[in-house]
Parts: sequence; structure tokens; C-alpha cells
Amino acid sequence: MSLLATRRLGRTGHQSSLAILGGAAFWGTTPEVTERSFQLALDAGVNHLDIAPSYGHAELVVGPLVPAVRARLFIGEKSNRTNPDGLRAQLETSLQRLGCDSFDLYQAHGVTDMAELDRRSPAIEAILRARDEGLTRFVGITGHDFGTAAAQLAAVRRFDLDSVMLPVYPGALVNAQYAADLAALLAEAARRDLAVMAIKAGAHQPWGTREKTSTTWYEPFTDPESVARGVRFTLGTPGVHAFCTTGDVDVLPMQLAAAASYEPLSVGEREALLTDAAEWPTIFPLTEHAR
Repeated sequence: MSLLATRRLGRTGHQSSLAILGGAAFWGTTPEVTERSFQLALDAGVNHLDIAPSYGHAELVVGPLVPAVRARLFIGEKSNRTNPDGLRAQLETSLQRLGCDSFDLYQAHGVTDMAELDRRSPAIEAILRARDEGLTRFVGITGHDFGTAAAQLAAVRRFDLDSVMLPVYPGALVNAQYAADLAALLAEAARRDLAVMAIKAGAHQPWGTREKTSTTWYEPFTDPESVARGVRFTLGTPGVHAFCTTGDVDVLPMQLAAAASYEPLSVGEREALLTDAAEWPTIFPLTEHAR
């Protein structure tokens, strides 16, 4: 496998690998599986880790692996807490678990609409104070639902943020309102030189009543051709700098391979994929499908 190419991650200045290692994959993995997958990502050229305390025991199994490679990793952490004191306590716990003095990026996690943005504003102010104290170099916001792009656009205008993270995959972009909101956010992010990180590149549809055969809350694509199409679509969306790998260690090798051989879809291929995606059952809203 060729080493991953990199892109400048907005005003952070970090030359991020196209694939960001998504810590959700380690929700319930054993230490042995965790170490093997973590090393696979490093060997592929991944230099960026995205992780959160809400990802099962991910911090506990990944944490011991971080100190030896801290100098080569851009670490993005996050919190979904609303209370400033609670957020600060969680930040300090995460620092301890990962053996870090500070993080590269700390994000308000799971901000899905305007009401949630208003509810989380005091916690975002706490993250900004942590940046002032040197506990994180940069501050961002994440979310995954149809209201996310509009909420993030408001957030970057309200707060001095450095990054956004949100869904960029065909099943979301066939929703006309989401596509329009995403376009507006990407334009503002470009104007402000913000980092744009995509999630759900491997998403397909809700599980519904089918047996879950992957560890993600939605059903991901698991065949190499479809996985590669999803990665090519997401990375080929103008304004996107990198994507987080899917939360399943079995899908991880396919996404790393797709990112290593990345070429953008042609206009025709992209349009054909969007046509196909119009027939997929959507994984949003979260209140219906994230169970």
C-alpha cells in the first residue's frame, strides 16, 4: 500500500493524512485488535487521530499506544458535555488517559441543530478558555444530522473556531436542504481558512430490522468497490480536507487502501452515485436510527 497523501488542514497548518483514524472503531475492541489496527493505520501513513470519551472504552485501549508516537500524531479530542465544569473535567481525564499534556484539537461533539448549539454555547466557551490556557491548540465543532451544517455555519460565525467536522456522503447530499447548507458552510470555511473534516464516508443505510454485522450504528458499505467509491466521493468534494475512517476495524483496511490510491470521481461518476444514493434509506435523523 502506498503511503497516504496529505492536505493542509486549514489554518491549523497541519499536513493531515487524507484518512483520519476514527477512534469509534475501538469502542469495544480488545487491546490486541486495537494495537494491530492502530499500527496498520500508522504504517499506512495516518498522522491524525480522532477520538472521544463517548466512544466506549476507546480512550482506555488506545491511550497506552499514544505516548510512543505522540510526536507524529495530530490528536483531535471532543466532548458532548454542556456544563463548562463537566467539560473541563472530561478534558483533563482524556489528557490523562492518552498520556498527553495538551491536544491539538478539542471539539464540541455532536452539535446537531441550532437548539443544541445554543444549549452547548457555555461549554464551547470553556473549550476556548482551554485553548487560551494551552490545553488545546485549536478548537472545533462536530455533528451528524440534517441540521448540522446550518448549526455549524452559525457556530463559526459566533465563535472563533478552527475546524468543523460533519457528514459528507452521497446519502446526505441528496437531501437538497442539507446540500445547500453544506455548500454555505464550506464557502464560509474556505473564507475563514477552517479545517474541514468529513464523516460517514462509508455510510449506506439504517440497519432497520436486519442483524447488525458491523460495529457502526448505521450499516456501512463493506465491499471494496463501494468503500472506494464512498472515499472518492467524500475526498473529491471541494473544500473537504480529510475524512474520518468508519467505526469498524474490518472496514478500516479497505478505507485506508482507497485513500492511498485516491483519485476523484469524474463528474459522471459522481452524478451516477448521487442518483444511486437517492434510493438509499437515509441514516438520519439520529433520533430514529442511532440506536
